[in-house]
Amino acid sequence: MTVSARQPRPKKCQNTECGTKFIPQRFGQRVCSPACAIATKDKHQAPARKAIADRNRREIKARKEKLKSRAEHLREAQQAFNEFIRLRDADQPCISCGRHHDGQYHAGHYRTVKAHPELRFEPLNVNKQCAPCNNHKSGDIVNYRINLVRKIGAEKVEWLEGPHEPLKLTIEDIKALKAKFRAWVRELKAATENYRGETA
Repeated sequence: MTVSARQPRPKKCQNTECGTKFIPQRFGQRVCSPACAIATKDKHQAPARKAIADRNRREIKARKEKLKSRAEHLREAQQAFNEFIRLRDADQPCISCGRHHDGQYHAGHYRTVKAHPELRFEPLNVNKQCAPCNNHKSGDIVNYRINLVRKIGAEKVEWLEGPHEPLKLTIEDIKALKAKFRAWVRELKAATENYRGETA
């Protein structure tokens, strides 16, 4: 006894100007005739080109990521961390001079990165600071400390000023920090958008 092959189900031609129902003769056939294939060629080429371009971009990005040095990863982690600090302190004045102004703000370190690299990514050690205080007054450290004590308390400031274990970060550690800081930035941006939506 022979079992007959199952007949393919009729499909609707994907040429919108045709729409004829047809029985596919091969796997993946989407149109009823060569004429309809030519008519829909451009429609399918654009998504295919985009998919190829997206894949190429992802591959290039992955290759670039592998070639990055430790210093590059550290710089990117610092950028993400600094953005987090500026967003966290967005409604606060400069930690040193106490001013609100329209100029540029930095993420200013109380204990500098050069002297205390172990506190580089410590949120208590980094606060919103105006460019003049950070660049031209070397952080205006006396007023920074006074205002930092007001902000986080004397005990935490004394902890910052105390001894700390050296920070030995591998590239994988830095990548993890970068991902964490970027996630914090996304959370703060989402919270800000929600707040604006509620008060609008």
